[in-house]
Amino acid sequence: MATLVRRRSRILVGMTTPGERRTELSQFLRSRRARLTPADVGLTAYGPRRVPGLRREELAQLAGVSVEYYVRLEQGRNPHVSDAVLEAVGRALRLAPAERAHLRNLARPDRALPDATPATETVRPSLRRLIDAQPGPAYVCGHLTQVLAWNPLAASVFGDFGEVPCERRTFAHLVFLDTRYRELFADSWRPKAESTVAFLRVSVGRYPDDPALASLIGRLAMRSEEFAALWARQDVADKGPGRYTLHHPLVGPLTLDFEVLHTNEPGQLLVSYLPAPDTEAAEALGLVGSWGADRA
Repeated sequence: MATLVRRRSRILVGMTTPGERRTELSQFLRSRRARLTPADVGLTAYGPRRVPGLRREELAQLAGVSVEYYVRLEQGRNPHVSDAVLEAVGRALRLAPAERAHLRNLARPDRALPDATPATETVRPSLRRLIDAQPGPAYVCGHLTQVLAWNPLAASVFGDFGEVPCERRTFAHLVFLDTRYRELFADSWRPKAESTVAFLRVSVGRYPDDPALASLIGRLAMRSEEFAALWARQDVADKGPGRYTLHHPLVGPLTLDFEVLHTNEPGQLLVSYLPAPDTEAAEALGLVGSWGADRA
């Protein structure tokens, strides 16, 4: 058991050294190769394969670079790789836009993005007014998935964030370590968990030297089997729109659509929920809001 805990804690305890960054880049590229087969990219497979996915030689051929050059890239020994090569590798691996950005962040840490500083914990007053003006639940979260501000209806739906200690007021902690959130998300728990981990991967690429991020991921990896398994998949996806069906303790099933807006503050997102059309969510949400107002 002790060995397992130590192994999990090494999944990511920090990205502050070149060696750790090279490891992260290598693991990401290998995981993306593993999900493709030669048939997926129009190649003919020859002979048995000890590991699934594309071989390095095949990916190098698709990207139009030498095998030696690609091997150096995957091993993190080519810090001056060009943007053109990274784009070619991204196309060959069929990376989504968020995955391509993640690859650039890992391969070229010298070219920091404009948002290469973690977001501030402060939410602008105008943004707070915008949250309060939303007709449905709304909140602002940061690069750690920390909840920075919310409106009363969000507290009625997701629980009063003000009662949660600051160090646990992240969706990452709530989703994986709080049983109430498993009950709340119910059938939507798996997609919520996957999107949370994929978003943290985006943050790792953007903020590789953030100790709070490293601490959060290390803590979750040690305490949650499910988080550790999802983290090992190397999935990367920015937060986007979607739909969740919640099981609220007062009104039961509550299907909500949500949209995500990137604010001008680096790393901060505004997430706003609306009742899904052709459902009873609007009436149910009104009951939840009235219940929350009575409690307040």
